[in-house]
Amino acid sequence: MSLTNQDLRKAGLKVTLPRIKILELLESAEMHHMSAEEVYKALIGQGEDVGLATVYRVLTQFEQAGIVERHNFENNLSVFEITQEEHHDHLVCDGCGKIIEFHNEIIEEEQLKVAKEHGFKLSGHSLVLYGICNNKECQDNAR
Repeated sequence: MSLTNQDLRKAGLKVTLPRIKILELLESAEMHHMSAEEVYKALIGQGEDVGLATVYRVLTQFEQAGIVERHNFENNLSVFEITQEEHHDHLVCDGCGKIIEFHNEIIEEEQLKVAKEHGFKLSGHSLVLYGICNNKECQDNAR
C-alpha cells in the first residue's frame, strides 16, 4: 500500500517535506515497526534536517489520521507501522525486541467464539505474544 500526497490531504494534513520523508521511510523500511527514535535516526542517516520533536508530532498526526498504528508493547516501547488493511498479531522477543507479524485463522475464530460466549460483540483486538526469538544471543541470555 503506497500512500500519496493526496492521501495526506484527505487526512486533513498539509503536504510538508517532513511528513513526506517520514511516510516514505515507514513505507520502505525493512523493519515494519519503528519507534520515533528509529525514524529520527534513519532520517538523520539519510542527511535529512529534522528534529526528534517533529518526528513525534508527525507520527502522532499520522496516528490520529489513521495512516499509522501505534503499538505499545510491554517493554515500554512504542512502535509505529503503516495501517494495514488485513489484521495481524505480533510476536515480540524479550531479548532483542524483534517483532514478527503473523495471522492465524484458528486464533481469530477462537477469539470470536470466546467473545460470543461472553456476550461480547468485538470492535477489535490486539494479540501480542512475548518470548525469546531464535537469535543465538537471545537464546544464550535467556538461560
